[in-house]
Amino acid sequence: MVRLRLRRVGRKKQPSFRIVAADKESPRDGKFLEVVGFYNPRTEPETITLKEDRIYNWLSNGAQPSDATERIFRTAGLFDRFDRFKAGEDVKKLVEESEAWQASHNVSEKTRRDQPSKSGKKAKKAKASAKTVDSEAPVKEETEKDKNEPKEKAPAEEDNNEE
Repeated sequence: MVRLRLRRVGRKKQPSFRIVAADKESPRDGKFLEVVGFYNPRTEPETITLKEDRIYNWLSNGAQPSDATERIFRTAGLFDRFDRFKAGEDVKKLVEESEAWQASHNVSEKTRRDQPSKSGKKAKKAKASAKTVDSEAPVKEETEKDKNEPKEKAPAEEDNNEE
């Protein structure tokens, strides 16, 4: 039996996924038949790219989506379009709708990791080092009164003027 499921790609602790048609028996990152989409949960909003014409083909031939891919398909509105495909609507029109949705949904390619973290060991160390630097060297702020007063001469300069 063929399943439409996620295949993990990406670096350590930075997952992104390919949506693949694979045999039910093959391992998660093992042998697959065809790549039918891409999913990145780390972007805001999550990036979803689907080849809907190929997905319609696999679904009409009996492929079953996994729970995760089913959620992604529902988010993308694929099942509504697939019902219309089964009713006899043109594939090109449905694919154009899908591409329009993807263009409006996949707004930002920036991942969450690119933004500074507000928690974690590195953020805590940075905050602690900033506090120690601030406490070691207090800076005196000049007020308007200080700016208007003439500066006093150093004692060595006063002695030279008296001679």
